[in-house]
Amino acid sequence: MDAWLITDTPTSATALIAVTTERFGTIVDGLGGGARQWCAAQDFSGQAGQHLALPDAQGGIAAILAGCDPRDPVTALAWLPQRLAPGAYRLDPRGVELDATDVALGWALGAYRYTRYRKARRAPAQLCVGSALAERVRALAQATCLVRELVNTPTEELGPEQLVAEVRKLAASHDADYCDWVGDELLAAGFPTIHAVGRASHRAPRLAQLTHGPAHAPHLVLVGKGVCFDSGGLDIKSAEGMRWMKKDMGGAAHAIALAGLVLGARLPVRLTLLVPAVENSIAGNALRPGEVVTTRAGISVEIDNTDAEGRLILCDALAYAAEQKPDLILDFATLTGAARVALGPELPALFCNRDDLAAQLLDAAHASHDPLWRLPLWRPYLTLLESHVADLANAGASRQAGAITAALYLERFLPETQAWAHLDVYAWNDADRPGHPRGGEAQGLRAYFRFLQQRYR
Repeated sequence: MDAWLITDTPTSATALIAVTTERFGTIVDGLGGGARQWCAAQDFSGQAGQHLALPDAQGGIAAILAGCDPRDPVTALAWLPQRLAPGAYRLDPRGVELDATDVALGWALGAYRYTRYRKARRAPAQLCVGSALAERVRALAQATCLVRELVNTPTEELGPEQLVAEVRKLAASHDADYCDWVGDELLAAGFPTIHAVGRASHRAPRLAQLTHGPAHAPHLVLVGKGVCFDSGGLDIKSAEGMRWMKKDMGGAAHAIALAGLVLGARLPVRLTLLVPAVENSIAGNALRPGEVVTTRAGISVEIDNTDAEGRLILCDALAYAAEQKPDLILDFATLTGAARVALGPELPALFCNRDDLAAQLLDAAHASHDPLWRLPLWRPYLTLLESHVADLANAGASRQAGAITAALYLERFLPETQAWAHLDVYAWNDADRPGHPRGGEAQGLRAYFRFLQQRYR
């Protein structure tokens, strides 16, 4: 990120003038020097997503006109780092007024590319910003890019052991306590569903825990689904459905990144981060449809579908979190395709058991230009998860309301007195968009951090 935002302004930095189609004429006429005629000759009228270089008298570039849509200020200019020639640019006050923090954040997010296996095809353009502004943007940009890096990394490089190593690394960097339970230790410690989902993999299932902060502080628990690869288990996915399942640990990536933001900002909380990390694989000892698992909470669950595994590893982690009676539990998961059918890939589905809490999260999402959309915990749909041999089934025959029934399943493992929110994220961009390169993506991260900053001042 530091390579994309520079805190000095070299004399060679090119002026960047943001324009809109509505204010194009006023801005360009104010530039003089034949700017209007040049734009007309190039058929440029300030369209969003297009830019035009204005020549100077020496044949160089006097400024860049950049068409933008300020309705989303974070992404208004986020396409420029990959479009402009490498070099330094500065936002010029003669253009439309844009929030400098939003522009800088969008620039950093738009400049990102995943380069573990292939070098970037070109260096991104750099934006000149003040040091204080760069400091404000740095943490959010780095947290977003961490989510992207983790989600983009293939499973052979990011299995359960490597995923929990990220938790261990975060703990070490903030002098936090760390522990984990691995393999059969999960059974001894009372996490049977995490073990059941991950036992067929050649890489042992795990539960990682980070704790930090004084015991008297409000207790915040973050939980992230860490399915490092999801074959579907014996209810195996199709080839198309399995193709991108390296991203099924996206919830864990969000929880780890948010924990890093909380620790970096030194919010006055006692923080617990829980990451159950597994591979949902196929072998002779794989979890079978029809099995019944008695969960940590003592609730017996019939396995209707082994591809509904995320809720299984989360239910043990949530039950453990609730035992500690925290102020708030937040969980993140790439949980259902049904949420994508309902809301598409760009809107994470928010479920919350407190209306005031949900309203605060939605307000934070609006203020940070990081959208969330609330779906209901419609409890009559619990009948869709009924089992005739156990307390609950992990899925049901109906494909209706899949995101809601998944959230209801999770809620079943929390007492009514426990404040809780669940975010069903896609964690992925299917194609390049301004500020959102194809591949892994953080969704709701800025919104949640803003909410936590306001809740725990």
